[in-house]
Amino acid sequence: MAASSAVGDESLYPIAVLIDELRNDDVQLRLNSIKKLSTIALALGVERTRSELLPFLTDTIYDEDEVLLALAEQLGSFTPLVGGTTHVNCLLCPDVRLNIISNLDCVNEVIGIRQLSQSLLPAIVELAEDAKWRVRLAIIEYMPLLAGQLGMEFFNEKLNSLCMAWLVDHVYAIREAGTNNLKKLSQKFGKAWAQNNIIPKVLAMSNNPNYLHRMTTLFCVNALYEVCGKDITTKSMLPTVLHMAADPVANVRFNVAKTLQKIGPTLDHNPLHNEVKPVLDKLSHDQDVDVKYFAQEALIVLCLN
Repeated sequence: MAASSAVGDESLYPIAVLIDELRNDDVQLRLNSIKKLSTIALALGVERTRSELLPFLTDTIYDEDEVLLALAEQLGSFTPLVGGTTHVNCLLCPDVRLNIISNLDCVNEVIGIRQLSQSLLPAIVELAEDAKWRVRLAIIEYMPLLAGQLGMEFFNEKLNSLCMAWLVDHVYAIREAGTNNLKKLSQKFGKAWAQNNIIPKVLAMSNNPNYLHRMTTLFCVNALYEVCGKDITTKSMLPTVLHMAADPVANVRFNVAKTLQKIGPTLDHNPLHNEVKPVLDKLSHDQDVDVKYFAQEALIVLCLN
């Protein structure tokens, strides 16, 4: 109907046909139409592209990976046509955004790292703070890929704060994924980066009024100690873990015991016997049965009993 009515007005014909094709069940037809977006937008002009084409694309969700990637490839061309990255980002519904990010290495080759960072950063931030925790979880999984593509400097300036915010998310799965994300980022950027950019913030959480966030400090130590190595673990992280043995919440105290058991083999003889053993001895006589159990188990495993 749209295509036939457009025949009488040549200026309306391209967009009408394009929209019909984008709604077609044929994946290949949709793919071919996506690849014509920039050409047709140029013919339409800025105003009609904004008013007629972008709203349609914003409301359209494509499930096929090849179609989504083809849409991503049009971002670089759309930016000058519609007057900036704000309008380009209108194209990116959550499903499209996540797919683009999952194919970031391919997209980077098409539109370049500068345009990529400008166009996708608002989308990344929105996804990272999305009300649906599964969307937040999905973007966390892509964060190491983003870090590799965008580089350390850009990451530190634009994305580091997002990664730290996940550690205090109200959903446990997000806090857990955020912890694993820090490990992957530290593996990618190196232990010096972790020591300067991550560890101080993680250790500061040990004083958080919410005991769940204090426990996240311990989970992060468990995730980071191997990447960071003996020196950083002993000098930076161990003192905080030992201090947390006096936490008023039993769940925190028995997680201290479990953490000491895990990092113990990394430590030299002196800190293990002179600092860790006295703390575990005290916890092994704790009033809480779980704290006592895990402390005694740690003493046995570390051969300190």
